[in-house]
Amino acid sequence: MKKLFVLLLILPLLLTAAGCPAENPGGFDFKSRTVLLNSDYTMPIAGLGTYALDDETCVRSVMALIENGGRLIDTAYMYGNEEAVGEGVRRAMAAYGVPREDIFVITKIYPSQFDRPEEAIEAALAKLDLGYIDMLLLHHPGNGDVQAYRAMERYAAEGKIRSLGLSNWYIEELTDFLPQVSVTPALVQNEIHPYYQERDVVPFIQERGIAVQCWYPLGGRGYTAELLSDSTLTAIAEAHGVTAAQVILRWDLQRGIVVIPGSSNPQHIRENLDLFGFELTAEEMAQIAALDRGEKHDWY
Repeated sequence: MKKLFVLLLILPLLLTAAGCPAENPGGFDFKSRTVLLNSDYTMPIAGLGTYALDDETCVRSVMALIENGGRLIDTAYMYGNEEAVGEGVRRAMAAYGVPREDIFVITKIYPSQFDRPEEAIEAALAKLDLGYIDMLLLHHPGNGDVQAYRAMERYAAEGKIRSLGLSNWYIEELTDFLPQVSVTPALVQNEIHPYYQERDVVPFIQERGIAVQCWYPLGGRGYTAELLSDSTLTAIAEAHGVTAAQVILRWDLQRGIVVIPGSSNPQHIRENLDLFGFELTAEEMAQIAALDRGEKHDWY
């Protein structure tokens, strides 16, 4: 009996160490499929990343997302497709009767823009042409990042940006950055996938009331095929009657991580939103946690 009591006491700790928190670490509302940000705005927890989607392909992909119930879109100055994202959103609003308030668009300014942040913000507003930016991120650390973020704070105070965030910031960078700004970021967006899990970084961010979002959730270009054919993931997928991609995205959600997989395939876009009809067990979460290689697939 004593041994059983001790096991029950330490089980939540073991699950957390394995990447299976006993509680909902991201504060997600799985019924509404949203998370309440520290900016007091709600953000969908599953959406579309538009990296490498150009022009009409980007427009069609954004429309497919919204047609299938998705409301979260991620873009950036460096993607060169902010105008296409805005066009896709406007067309979808007209075609499917979706109000602007229901759609959440994220964009980013790049370090090459940090010395002229007001110009960069105005350019993003003009290219998207959606009235306001739901969330603006600094794309990654660089010279002048604090000054650029302070300019973003001013635009947020004016209502032109609703939430602020960072991309590619880790523990050391956050420890240095956060004391220098007035508005705590609502989101940090980093590379996260089963081969690169950030098991120290994710809780560090979440414990500060900041949401976590992953790019390259399926491993990134050149790595996706290997990840989606991983025998652990395919076995779990078969057990639930879903795809390996859906397993990975559900694993992220259960860690409290918002997902923005990229795709131009309407069927994949639908599948990447269909994450709420199954739940991974603690054992399955632990099996995926064991896949971590610390293998980063991009430089930032």
